[in-house]
Amino acid sequence: MKHRLSEKEEGIMQICWNLNKAFVKDVREALPEPKLHINTVSTMMRRLADKGFLEIEDFGTTYRYSPAITKKDYTTRFVKPLLAGLFGNSIKNAISFFAEQEEVTADELKEILEMIEKRKK
Repeated sequence: MKHRLSEKEEGIMQICWNLNKAFVKDVREALPEPKLHINTVSTMMRRLADKGFLEIEDFGTTYRYSPAITKKDYTTRFVKPLLAGLFGNSIKNAISFFAEQEEVTADELKEILEMIEKRKK
């Protein structure tokens, strides 16, 4: 696990994190439209396993996949350093950027403040 995943790979991992254990057909069903072909999903999941992001259980003619890394560990290892590099290690700069781009609402900012306040207690 050396590199951050592509957008499509992250999408598949999001589904795997949500489902915890899943067959390829389960992941494909959870994908947004237009859905990738089942063979494409299968290939991507096999590659994610080869990269160490998914574990495989062999059921003879089919495989069940489960995350080999937690979402929190992935975020800490790959996303946090990316954001740190882009925003000079400043969460304030990152949030300001998304607020200026209208990617975050006032209600979402309030939720973030509530999380911070809860953490302090």
